[in-house]
Amino acid sequence: MVPDIHIVWIIRSRDTKRDVTKRLYYSDSGLTDFTARVVAIEGERVYLDRTAFYPTSGGQPHDLGVLGGDAVADVLDEGERIAHLLASPPRFRPGDDVPGRVDWTRRFDHMQQHTGQHLLSAVFEELLGYRTVSVHFGADDSTLDLDAELVSRDAALRAERRANEIVLANRAVTVTMEDAAAATGLRKPPDRTGEIRVVAIDGLDRSACGGTHVRATGEIGPVTIRRIEKYKKLSRVEFLCGWRALGRARADYHALTAMATTMTASIDELPVLVSKLSAGMRAADSERRKLADELARLRARARYEATAPGADGVRRIIERAAPMDDLRAMGLATSAFPKAVFLGTCASPPSIVFAASEDSGANAGEALKAQLVKHGGRGGGSPRVAQGTVGDAASLDAIVVALT
Repeated sequence: MVPDIHIVWIIRSRDTKRDVTKRLYYSDSGLTDFTARVVAIEGERVYLDRTAFYPTSGGQPHDLGVLGGDAVADVLDEGERIAHLLASPPRFRPGDDVPGRVDWTRRFDHMQQHTGQHLLSAVFEELLGYRTVSVHFGADDSTLDLDAELVSRDAALRAERRANEIVLANRAVTVTMEDAAAATGLRKPPDRTGEIRVVAIDGLDRSACGGTHVRATGEIGPVTIRRIEKYKKLSRVEFLCGWRALGRARADYHALTAMATTMTASIDELPVLVSKLSAGMRAADSERRKLADELARLRARARYEATAPGADGVRRIIERAAPMDDLRAMGLATSAFPKAVFLGTCASPPSIVFAASEDSGANAGEALKAQLVKHGGRGGGSPRVAQGTVGDAASLDAIVVALT
């Protein structure tokens, strides 16, 4: 087969000053349609004199959309330039003026999550004194890490309620360009000098940020805190804003409705019903394990009594193709009998249990460990009971032969 041949060419505009990409989203996060001049095409990367496409930066994912009729697959921040990676070779050349369109659904979702994060971070600090250490924006949910080892459920609910009160107040969200040395009231000191972009929530927060944001807190939509977990010495808060929060609430409702229908109950009755069912299942599982252990002991005794001693007086019992839980129980029971050795194997994955009574003359842990190492397996145990796994059935058979 003759491989496809692609000609990779590099053509640049004569005006090197045009290599600096003007970031249109800095001044207008709601801009989706624009026209720009192609400055250069370098392999798969397209450079424009200006762009509304936001590149992956500051934890916020990149925009998607269409440029000159071709789908934009990725957008990269290269300092002074922004590179647009297209899904197919571009149909335009440097010097051409091309139209661009940003995927608004994705953009607005990112705006809701990012401004919502500013809001939550400011509220946690205002109410509880917890500072945000880091932030992550994911495809399905977002998280912020707080400098608190434990955020209580009550504290989280207070922060969530306060955040939604500010959403309903529809406070203005403004963007200004300021000198880093003169900017005051920032929640976190900027990590750069010179001109910085400041995003402010009226009466609540001022943060240096290059991301895209809504015009007022009302556009964030509902803010929900989904989960809080300990992460190292921090607390990781998972949250959703806007359409994501609504979508998750709808999915939760559908799931709860399905459960309630199955149980012939209302959604409000589910917590009590599920608690009772869970307790019943735990009790039933405990009873099942007791019965399984008792059955294993009875089987072990029956096998022991039916097995003739060897020349050394030791009875060697071999059990194949049984579940590992049963094998462990039989092995443990057999180790309590006089002059007894038990070998049990499971086919998938190839596993083995080796047990030996104290007067059998065998050390189960040491003997099995040596064979597992020889055959590339893993495992070990005590002198009385040990277990392990190997890569194939042939190795399993070889170990059984060696230990009997």
